[in-house]
Amino acid sequence: MSELKPNFFWDEVVEKVQNNHESKQPFFSMAPMEAVTDTVFRRVVAKAAAPDVYYTEFTNASSMVHPKAKFSVQGRLAVAEGEQQPVAQIWGSRPKEIAGSIEVLADMGYQAVDINMGCPDGTVIKNSSGSDLIRHPDLAEEIIVAAQSGSLPVSVKTRLGFYKPEEFREWLPIILRHQVAVLTVHLRSRKEMSKAPAHYEHIDEILAMRDEIAPNTLIQINGDIKTRAQGIALVQEHPGIDGIMIGRGIFENPYAFEKEPCQHTLEESIALLNLQLDLFDEVSETVTTKHFEALKRYFKIYLRGFAHASALRQMLMDTHTTTEVREILTRELAKVYAAVADDKHIYRDSAAASADMALSVNKQK
Repeated sequence: MSELKPNFFWDEVVEKVQNNHESKQPFFSMAPMEAVTDTVFRRVVAKAAAPDVYYTEFTNASSMVHPKAKFSVQGRLAVAEGEQQPVAQIWGSRPKEIAGSIEVLADMGYQAVDINMGCPDGTVIKNSSGSDLIRHPDLAEEIIVAAQSGSLPVSVKTRLGFYKPEEFREWLPIILRHQVAVLTVHLRSRKEMSKAPAHYEHIDEILAMRDEIAPNTLIQINGDIKTRAQGIALVQEHPGIDGIMIGRGIFENPYAFEKEPCQHTLEESIALLNLQLDLFDEVSETVTTKHFEALKRYFKIYLRGFAHASALRQMLMDTHTTTEVREILTRELAKVYAAVADDKHIYRDSAAASADMALSVNKQK
């Protein structure tokens, strides 16, 4: 069993969330997502509705410590001046490189590190990393021990199992025995990917396991939680949960972390898109060249649930630069706002748009 170390970063997170609340409050975090949670998108989400904790994209520890490859991951680890410091998520299968990467992170100003033991990607698995570590618990333990030899608090994000969800009964205790700061559990197996519903039925057993083995470890739950309200409801049902992580939900609603949900306008949504364009250009010019094609995945977040949204998105999908995007927005938005004037320019997230569509269909019957 690993020695319990001071955990100032996560203690501060919990204390800040709990401030002025008599009842226990969970912290909310935005999940680390490949080619998504960089400094650009983190700042956009902060503008829309900020979570309590951010994570970087997952970063290869081998690249971080390799003299030539380290420059290739600079963009993944970039943190803008004034931006809330995220938790660095790393992956790898060589304990010495894991330990070395944490020294690099500490020098960069990071205050906490998370080890990815749940990524289902085939390439990552071929490198004996991510969710493949579920099948190699001895190596997983070596990695955790190596990480804990550094100066940063270590957390782990994983899945219930590799083949079956029930594997968590053997797998999670292995991690918990090392007294990690936070254990984030995506409530699916690797085999299930994201195709099966999250297994909420196992939450209480996981919490009891934590209470018995590592009572100071924080448990964070991930899977099918799309809004703060849904997260709060889950915690009320399972009071031992310490944190809620939202991932794909942010693509359906940029205001997912909003404490007091309210109706937003299309103008607000467009302002977020323009902010992303500006930050995209800023990072490309000052940090590392960003690939424009990757930007297109975000258009559906901001342009949905209103008249002509699909047509406008299609126009933007045919662009090749941020300048072209801005030109189309300048040309087309006046028409769009005129078309939705009777609707008071309301922006609808996925759930609201689906509800409106169902209501419209019922009226036509």
